[in-house]
Amino acid sequence: MSSTNLDRRTLLGGSAGALGLLVAGSAAPFASHASAAQTTRLAAGYGKLTPAGPLLALPDGFSYTVLAESGTTTVGGYAVAGSQDAMGCFARPGGGSTIVCNHELGGSDDDLVPHVDGLVYDAGAKGGTSTLVVTQDNTVVEHYTSVAGTVDNCAGGITPWGTWLTCEETDERAGTHEDDGVTYTFEQDHGYVFEVDPTSQAANIGTANIPLKFLGRFEHEAAVVDPTTGQIYLTEDADEPNGLFYRWTPPAGYRQGKGALHALAQDGAVEVGTLEALVATERSGRHVTDLSLATRTKTTYTTSWAEVPERDAQTMPIREQLTDAQVTRARKLEGQWWGDGGVYFVASYGRTDDGSIHEHDGQVWFFDPKKQTVTLTTIFAVNEDGAGVDGPDNITVSPHGGLVLAEDGDGASQLIGVTDQGKAYRLALNLVDDSEWAGPTFNAAGTTLFANIQGDPGRTFAITGPWGRPANARD
Repeated sequence: MSSTNLDRRTLLGGSAGALGLLVAGSAAPFASHASAAQTTRLAAGYGKLTPAGPLLALPDGFSYTVLAESGTTTVGGYAVAGSQDAMGCFARPGGGSTIVCNHELGGSDDDLVPHVDGLVYDAGAKGGTSTLVVTQDNTVVEHYTSVAGTVDNCAGGITPWGTWLTCEETDERAGTHEDDGVTYTFEQDHGYVFEVDPTSQAANIGTANIPLKFLGRFEHEAAVVDPTTGQIYLTEDADEPNGLFYRWTPPAGYRQGKGALHALAQDGAVEVGTLEALVATERSGRHVTDLSLATRTKTTYTTSWAEVPERDAQTMPIREQLTDAQVTRARKLEGQWWGDGGVYFVASYGRTDDGSIHEHDGQVWFFDPKKQTVTLTTIFAVNEDGAGVDGPDNITVSPHGGLVLAEDGDGASQLIGVTDQGKAYRLALNLVDDSEWAGPTFNAAGTTLFANIQGDPGRTFAITGPWGRPANARD
């Protein structure tokens, strides 16, 4: 038995205190490394996890179906690409769903999102998105490329008008590059956001491959649209220096809706609307240089915004254009999702040697656009032995209350829920290896959670069961 499998067996029967959590409502102090006595116990959620098959452990009564597996073909002979990442789910008539799936493939990867004429941004690039159409009982009836020739499509976001924003987690330029001994050539600059229409492959021909350059060129993670104002919030997963949390404000006269962003992007327009970076301030008036300063849940900062000088980053990365005295940074700003009238977003971890002020293994923040504040709702203590929670990445708001987080850390690989009362619980466990979870998103009815595991092979799952409000009682 490998040490990894032993860790999984131990985890399934392990104590709740092993998670190392400080969540909303906890007043416990949090030092650089929180002790076990400073952590909050795990909530029951949907119950203890037991194997539901060879691939996943789930709560009792839950089951899974594999919708797609990289290296295989699905309906219509579609060749499934790997490195599946964030996803967006859209309702179909009759109770089915359309799922747009990112593929985090870089220039040195062997895999490829199949290129289709009219959908390719850069013939030298291998990433993109695929679209799965499933029935109400989660049978795949279509699977196709929806954008191709992009790079490292990591996270993204659903728009209020029913499209998917897919984001490139890179800022590589056109030209020849080398990575892990592999040489590759890009024909275009990368580091952009693209908009994908889930209604059909044909609906994306000639549009999905148009970069929305006015949203900035940087190592994008996720995108969220304010349904009232049309402002778009963007996270950046970068370091040296750490990344930024951005806000794009549309120009006067803009009316959000299908086709509106592509209309602004015609002719490669860059200076459209305003792109700004978050500036957080303590109640005392002291500037917050990095969100890792916060060590207690319910910590709240007021926010303002610093305008980005040169958003297409032709001379230097955007995060280097602004100094620590001008903006607020965070290590590994990852997934985000709109809910409760604002934006939940994740900082995956922080270490003092990467520029963070305090160390943690994950923060969840809530940005309130009306109050112009950010509040720390959840924080994970440093996971010393790999048995707890670390590296939250993609996030979604659950229709049953609270949040679902996908782990991308060390040790056991889990989906973690957080109740709306602020306690965390285990929702799913990868029984095969420690490959990261990604892309959690519910169908419109709230009866299925779709999620990916970025393994070899990469798989897309449909998880069903007795959903309802998760129990907040202690495990």
